Amino acid sequence: MRLLRTLALLPTLALTACHSAFVTATIQNRTPQPIQLIEVEYPSASFGTQSLAPGADFHYRFKVLGEGKLKLIYTDSAHQQKKFEGPLLKEGAEGPLTITIVPNDVQWHNGTHIR
Repeated sequence: MRLLRTLALLPTLALTACHSAFVTATIQNRTPQPIQLIEVEYPSASFGTQSLAPGADFHYRFKVLGEGKLKLIYTDSAHQQKKFEGPLLKEGAEGPLTITIVPNDVQWHNGTHIR
């Protein structure tokens, strides 16, 4: 009987023991113009989107391998490339990350588990 109870708990234990850390990123365009060629670089990889309309959001989930600063590169409506450096991420970082593009600046808001 004890063996049956133990076997019944194995799937639950397996699910709770396996946790993979991910960062859930949101890029927000809070400018009056569309933004083109958006790329976010993070340790070991990058992601992005071709364009983002005014008031629109882009969502992406990623796993951090290694350590390094976030970087945002995009092209504004005047066809000028803009570059901004963000917070440091360490391997295993997890939680929400919001990157808000406002006129002439970028605001980085990280969740409490991003190191």
